[in-house]
Amino acid sequence: MITAETLRGIPIFAPVPEATLDELARAVEDIRLVPGEYFAHEGDERALFIVVEGGVEITKVINGEERVIGRRKPGQFFGEVPMTLSTPFPASGRAADAAEGARIIKLDVTVYYKLAAAAPSIPARVAGLARRYLDSLQEMAAERLETDVRVIGPRSDARTHEVTGFLIRNQVAFERTTLDDPVPGERYPILEHGGARSVDPSLREVATAVGLDVVPAASDYDVVILGAGPAGLTAAVNGAAEGLRTVVIESVAPGGQAGTSTRIENYTGFPFGISGDDLASRALKQAKRLGAEIVVTRTVESIVPSAGAAGVEIVLDGGDVLRAPVVIIATGVAWRSLPVPGIDRFRGNGVYYGAARSDASIAQGADVCIVGAGNSAGQAALFFARHARSVTMLVRGESLEASMSRYLIDQIAANDGVRVQTRSEIVALHGGSSLEAIDVAERTSGETVRTEAGVVFVMIGADAVTEWMPDGVARDAHGFILTGADAAASPQWGLERRPFALETSTPGVFAIGDVRSGSVKRVAAGVGEGGMAVAFVHQYLALA
Repeated sequence: MITAETLRGIPIFAPVPEATLDELARAVEDIRLVPGEYFAHEGDERALFIVVEGGVEITKVINGEERVIGRRKPGQFFGEVPMTLSTPFPASGRAADAAEGARIIKLDVTVYYKLAAAAPSIPARVAGLARRYLDSLQEMAAERLETDVRVIGPRSDARTHEVTGFLIRNQVAFERTTLDDPVPGERYPILEHGGARSVDPSLREVATAVGLDVVPAASDYDVVILGAGPAGLTAAVNGAAEGLRTVVIESVAPGGQAGTSTRIENYTGFPFGISGDDLASRALKQAKRLGAEIVVTRTVESIVPSAGAAGVEIVLDGGDVLRAPVVIIATGVAWRSLPVPGIDRFRGNGVYYGAARSDASIAQGADVCIVGAGNSAGQAALFFARHARSVTMLVRGESLEASMSRYLIDQIAANDGVRVQTRSEIVALHGGSSLEAIDVAERTSGETVRTEAGVVFVMIGADAVTEWMPDGVARDAHGFILTGADAAASPQWGLERRPFALETSTPGVFAIGDVRSGSVKRVAAGVGEGGMAVAFVHQYLALA
């Protein structure tokens, strides 16, 4: 515990009265850090940290790279900007890599203002340092993006949109050059990387060019996780943290369906919400930092249970075979297609499934239509209303009440930029090289009305894609994987013991998240199952 005598030796506390110093010693947090351990992250709620022993580094992600932008020695502090401006932390803080680590104290907002009342010179000094720190942050913000990756293509080109979205979701820094007058007959996008040039590359080729892992580093693991949505990434974080050799196989990019959500407001710990891509980005960084291996653009062709310690063989496209005693299936769901003739012609070129913040550019100044009535559709409508000329939600039902949270319904009702059209659905699409208009059937009037729309986001539910799985993994009538008691009741389960709560009808194969039958289709639920799965994995391994 920190003492008043220790505080007295820190210069900033020199003017503090003795009685206040005694009270302060009882109120602050005394934190000891191992080398490299973080005590604050960019975006955290404000507080003031003061270094007592050792040293700390201030870091910030700039151009996709974490950079040390400052250091603090004993007697110096961090958090002056948040405290002065009442804002979240603009950077992160961690103990320096010195062998002894660091010791710091933390003053929360209440303690800080009590201290400021007793010693007015302290907030004045903190504010002065904040001004200097803001000047240095402003210089860094003005730095030009440094990257040797560039994507060239037309604004409304489907493949260009696919490649740029892939890079964003994989946290790859790149420049984009938009062509308003593309060369006739030219194939796009063009990817420039490290002096090389690729025309219309596949996502696997893009991943290889920018240095993402597309081939597993080994063939034997403790646990193989299929899918890198919130559930899969959480399982990876927990597995790697507990010493399991963990690999995640992802067919496209981390984030899953949640990664395409413009905002998630019902996830605990984020009072002002968090976007799906931001949540996925944080989870991905955490999984990698703890040692999980993330392999992208690979699909699984088969899961083959085998006798003995090997447990399960996972055959990837291309023939690579992985072996592990445990497999966790977290493949999520796929957006349901809109049943309109000719829709595939406009996919990625006016029609998009899901909606992420990175799609703001294609909605800028456009007439946007959002098909769907769930929370994701509601959040997308509110987000794109800031960018689009108009936003219309098409809802097949009588109202939003049956499928959307109340807080979102109220926000949409209060937003003049969003129009909700119930008992309506798209029946036709029109356009030349890109989408220009849609025909909307209005069931109330019985009329079909043609409406200008350059962008349509489809969010009408999702289906499990599990046809490729072996017959030994039992599924319900809709293709979702049975686990626990449901798996035990299936004819495929042949052991005397009961399966674990998240175990499928194939021993050692677990299912979590949206792909699991009976799961709650919420991000928080998927994250919880990801953590639970690793606990069950340890219990399963203990049976061997």
